[in-house]
Amino acid sequence: MTGVPASAAGGPSPAGATGKVSAVGTTGKANPTGASKAGAARPAGADQGAEGDARPVRGGKIAAAAVNQASVWNIANLLTMLRLLLVPAFVMLMLADGGYDPAWRSFAWAAFAIAMITDLFDGHLARAYDLVTDFGKIADPIADKAIMGAALICLSALGDLPWWVTGVILGRELGITLLRFIVIRYGVIPASRGGKLKTLTQGVAVGMYILALTGWLATLRWWVMAAAVVLTVVTGLDYVRQAIVLRRQGIAERRAALEETEA
Repeated sequence: MTGVPASAAGGPSPAGATGKVSAVGTTGKANPTGASKAGAARPAGADQGAEGDARPVRGGKIAAAAVNQASVWNIANLLTMLRLLLVPAFVMLMLADGGYDPAWRSFAWAAFAIAMITDLFDGHLARAYDLVTDFGKIADPIADKAIMGAALICLSALGDLPWWVTGVILGRELGITLLRFIVIRYGVIPASRGGKLKTLTQGVAVGMYILALTGWLATLRWWVMAAAVVLTVVTGLDYVRQAIVLRRQGIAERRAALEETEA
């Protein structure tokens, strides 16, 4: 019978035919891939439609984003919350018994050290394990400046640190934060190595001032604080320079885009 394969008529099938033609579609044509549309393996994020074919879910990206959205109660944010809670605890320990008791100052130093150490880890954990949240973006810089500001103000109030040093450091931190918000429409000013060194030096210097040190250690902490002030001023000026350049580039790009649109 012409037009009918031997296998359909009950005869022997040609060698290799079985396995090459494994499924027949609704149109009667063989599917050479070896799997029917209805039984084909579906790619990740795909769903089977009403017609039996595999098609991507329209809300697949939204669903994936919902799954990947980090919870507020993650380890990075918990460390940030701990740092916020350590601020009032540090102030109480620092000012306990008039603020000059070496034992209480040691406890205050421990609280300050824990806060500074958690500052090193929470941001790294958030970026490394995709734990970045809106809460963390807001709370992390607040916690950083709160613990440093509390330490500087307490030291100046007790007469251990000149007020102008506190004013320079806090003025720089608040000014740069404001500057970042002003130029954020043009881009983000990245953290520099100098800024990280500044933060480390500030932490070491303030920590040495919190402890009741005497002798050559008291002299050493003065030099460390002097280095921290210099780095604070130098990196602050560098951030201002970057902000000016970023703003000029942003304005130039907008003008170029506007001219291109009008042309």
